[in-house]
Amino acid sequence: MTPNPLLGTWHLERWSITYADARPPTFPFGEDVQGLLVYTHDGTMSGIIARAGRRPMSSESAKTAPQAEQVAAFQSYFSYAGRYVIEGDDVVHHVTQALFPNLVGTDQRRRMRFFDGNALELTAEDHVPGSSVVRTHRLQWRRPQ
Repeated sequence: MTPNPLLGTWHLERWSITYADARPPTFPFGEDVQGLLVYTHDGTMSGIIARAGRRPMSSESAKTAPQAEQVAAFQSYFSYAGRYVIEGDDVVHHVTQALFPNLVGTDQRRRMRFFDGNALELTAEDHVPGSSVVRTHRLQWRRPQ
């Protein structure tokens, strides 16, 4: 049986998006993005990504916070979890829970590339919403030392 190279915990170092039309790269949650990605022995994964420096809400409960604060919190945080399988150079996340409900029930395919012993790059392509321009998401993760 081949060892699973994904097992364990990974910390996000960078999330960038490059565009096929040569526009400058973007950083969805800033260049100091934070994130945690966990792959377990039983085939479960969980990933979270957050903008650094998120502001606390003015309420003790997210449900009673002003709507603008709720929107800001939603827009600065991303997460999903579910089962995963490795298919060649890809990992496929079968999403069962997600902050964005539309991801539940989808398969999120990511190309894997390992380097520097403890680093992982996951990439995925999609289209800029409302456009035919292809963009590539690059998420660079590192195991804690």
